Amino acid sequence: MDKLAFGFWGCYFGTTALMLAGSVVAFTRSLHRIAFNAVLSATASGFFVLAFLGALPISDEDTLARFLAHVAMGVSPLLAYQLFSIVGALASLKARQHTLQALTALAIGGVALSWLLPAIQALALSVGVVCLLSLAALGVALRSAYRGDRLAWVAVAGVFFMMIAIAGLSWIALVRGQVPLQVHAVTALAGTAYLSTMGAAMWARYSYLIELKQVMAHGPSYDPVTRMLSHTETGQMIGGVFKHQRDEPGVMGVMVVSLGNLYALEKLHGMAAVNHALFVCAGRLRRTVPAHMEMGRLSADGFLLLVRHCSDSGQLIWLAHQLVARLSKPVVLNTSLDAVRRESEQIRWQAEIGVGVLLVSDPAANASGVLTIGRAMSHTAMSYVSRVAWFDEVCGEAVELPVLESS
Repeated sequence: MDKLAFGFWGCYFGTTALMLAGSVVAFTRSLHRIAFNAVLSATASGFFVLAFLGALPISDEDTLARFLAHVAMGVSPLLAYQLFSIVGALASLKARQHTLQALTALAIGGVALSWLLPAIQALALSVGVVCLLSLAALGVALRSAYRGDRLAWVAVAGVFFMMIAIAGLSWIALVRGQVPLQVHAVTALAGTAYLSTMGAAMWARYSYLIELKQVMAHGPSYDPVTRMLSHTETGQMIGGVFKHQRDEPGVMGVMVVSLGNLYALEKLHGMAAVNHALFVCAGRLRRTVPAHMEMGRLSADGFLLLVRHCSDSGQLIWLAHQLVARLSKPVVLNTSLDAVRRESEQIRWQAEIGVGVLLVSDPAANASGVLTIGRAMSHTAMSYVSRVAWFDEVCGEAVELPVLESS
């Protein structure tokens, strides 16, 4: 291997070192699972590359080939299992058990079969198994991506780069010393891209757990919608919007979303479960609401949405029905502060949602009065089939807004 090849592989191992350093930071912040997965991915793939590059102190070619076959049989199921976990294919205990059993049987069976073959054929067999697992991982990632998981597209790119790296490393191992520089360059860059994309995927996957841990620890003092640290700043946002309404009169849209069963959840399962429920509902709210709307926590069991110069009440009503549909989906809650235990399926909870919608056109409208009406309407809406209440200014009462079927 010449100096340029060493330079390309230095880029790969530099990325590995950065990943290991990041895992140390995660471990010091008590994010042990994140750190473990990062270390596992970096060390397993790094050892795989070192072995296939011939960096191990094994001089006999047959012994090296057979050892590489064992490395491939051991590392590839491990990385495949990790990727399945990242894309959410192992959400249930049954899926995890069956996948672990299948991958373990494949590794043990492959190692046993390799001993019935000459060393170089055993290496070729292990490379074939790695390719099959790569194709399986690509299929699982594509399925998750087509089902709407944006993170899975990152995993698809990672698997694609991994397949290029595996092909190059297999060539290097099978034709030792006869590989051109271009193969080393493409293989090293593909390996670097694989580590980078999988590191990004792991961070995106587990950043949810980091944020959840903060929310469950801080509770109401941490606002999962606006990322504000206190309700005081939410109150300042409300004051600013109503001041703008007085200075530049127009029609302001107000929407209050209330969760009706948080009190019962707290009594049954504690405050940690309530914080988790608020976190999930706030995340769904944030992903549903358009960017031009201003959001904030409203008391302990609700959210407030404000839109200035609301020219289309139909869009506001449509959004209210969307919020009911999305926030009402069931969620599995943790009951302890050990938020990184994502698979602890202890509570299946469904929010009781009520949404109150009104338009404010009076420049002198009082903020506390408007919010009081909105909260009352959201509580009333919980008794409606549609769970959405609209304030009718003509009769001065809340009326139900049923879901209208699209024509």
